[in-house]
Amino acid sequence: MKSFLSLFIIFLLYSTGNIQAQQQYKIAGKTYSLHTEVEGPLTLLWNSIEGEYQYFVQKDNVIVALKNTKKEGNYQEEYKETLQHLTDDAIVSTAKVKFTLASLQAFCVEYNTKRDPSFNSNEKSIGLKLRLGVFAGVTNSIYTENPTNAIQPLAGVDLELIDNVKLKRHAMVVRFKQVFESSDYSYSASQLSLNYRFKFIKTSKFDLYVNCKFVSFTHSKKEVTYLTTDQPAPQVLITETQSGSDFNTPVTLGIGADYKIGNGFITFNYNDFVGLSVESNDEFPIAFTLGYKFNL
Repeated sequence: MKSFLSLFIIFLLYSTGNIQAQQQYKIAGKTYSLHTEVEGPLTLLWNSIEGEYQYFVQKDNVIVALKNTKKEGNYQEEYKETLQHLTDDAIVSTAKVKFTLASLQAFCVEYNTKRDPSFNSNEKSIGLKLRLGVFAGVTNSIYTENPTNAIQPLAGVDLELIDNVKLKRHAMVVRFKQVFESSDYSYSASQLSLNYRFKFIKTSKFDLYVNCKFVSFTHSKKEVTYLTTDQPAPQVLITETQSGSDFNTPVTLGIGADYKIGNGFITFNYNDFVGLSVESNDEFPIAFTLGYKFNL
């Protein structure tokens, strides 16, 4: 338990220390809150605005928006012409520049290095951000006895760490989940877990991922009924509440999806339907949650 809490604390300190600062810029009459990704003769600014990643470059105190509009299914790549015009005082090619943060960053670093040999890129290998989410749903708790296969309500909170630069398809999640007892099954559980997610489909609007829970601490409580076996006294039916805690490495797999709405995401998860190192009660898994998360 102590080691898990230590890992959790380190996770929070490391991630919050790397969240990028933002500054206010007035561009074409509008005020934007932007991150500075590269600072030099050609400065790269960016943020997620109204559900879309937007990029700007600044040269000689003039800030220009980079555009990549879509017409009849094809991207127009106007940003390449903009970059070529702004960097005509150095030999740099825009032919292979993609409309992504990493590619635009590399282009700006290349240009700045040619314009100023003393330029220090301080190129970031990571760009960590936090997302906080809440969720609710139902489960039939297949990794417990659950003799009647009862459906139980659940709710919880996710704290997700993502990297928008080098590891865009990967995420780490600390999850707290509370399973509530139902009228048919007097079992409840509080669980804190560490999860890894791989996003095998990732777009600006939609992510589809596999979730692997590999460490968990669970405190559970259940009601047990049994007959006494003392002889020669008559048998008596006794009901009592039992509770306990467990720290383990369950290695369970689930699948989830995020859909971007405004500045946050609608989330749907089918949780823990495969257990690689934990036994189930052989019932068909029902573990669905729906929620919402937003960037911190």
